[in-house]
Amino acid sequence: MDKAVERAIEYIRRRYGEPLTLAEIADSALLSRFYFTRLFKEETGLTPGRFLAAIRIHQAKRLIETTSMSITDVSFAVGYNSVGSFTNSFTASVGVSPSRFRRLAREGGEGLPGPEPSAWTGFGTVAGTISLPEGHGNAQVYLGAFPTPIVQHPSVAAVVVDVPSGRPSCYSLQDVPEGSWYLLAVAVADGIGPDRRSGRTSLVGGHGVATVAVAADTVTSAAVRLRPSRLSDPPVLLALPELEPPATVVGHPGCASVNPVPAPAGRRRAAGHLRVASAAPAPSR
Repeated sequence: MDKAVERAIEYIRRRYGEPLTLAEIADSALLSRFYFTRLFKEETGLTPGRFLAAIRIHQAKRLIETTSMSITDVSFAVGYNSVGSFTNSFTASVGVSPSRFRRLAREGGEGLPGPEPSAWTGFGTVAGTISLPEGHGNAQVYLGAFPTPIVQHPSVAAVVVDVPSGRPSCYSLQDVPEGSWYLLAVAVADGIGPDRRSGRTSLVGGHGVATVAVAADTVTSAAVRLRPSRLSDPPVLLALPELEPPATVVGHPGCASVNPVPAPAGRRRAAGHLRVASAAPAPSR
């Protein structure tokens, strides 16, 4: 990553609670505002202002989950000067209001938002393999299609996949609307060894930096690779289900993709709902 952008991101992460301006962030990188904005977007996929907003919401999630601070105090702590603006931004990015997010976090995350129903009429499938980096145990992966390069509300389709250690696993993301979408993944992977839970790691990834083009009634092939997060990665904002790596996963020897089933005549089709697609074959009875 460019050193100037790295300095700016470190500056944002240190001072997100202050009323930062683009000029101040560009000064921290020792660059002009115009050149800095272009370079920052090339490196991160986001403008400096959007990256700052994501950091603020992510920090708000952390405070809501781990402290008893009031929502008002949280909003001011992360740089908002209006509780209403904070609540609107939080809800739009996370998928639930700050107060509901706190309740869900305390209750174990049941009822977190999946993809929203939509007015799209053409849907396809994205399918391929998910790969873990070396040195990790089994993982559970949330994979979604998003309109922006941030894991934030709303996804247009999503699936949760169990991935075994040491080999790629197949996935099939169905009911993806026509268009170009960012294919983004978040995972929790076990460690390797007798105490696998103690070495758990959060991973992120996706299908490179480009969007995936989806056409109606077709299957688009896309490989997904997970890795440890980087400084330049925008934080995960969407309220996700709790990811629990499985103790045992048996991978399929090959991948098979299935075209989406057409919707009945006269009925509007909804984007794919969150569902678990294990890489292990169904147990025999």
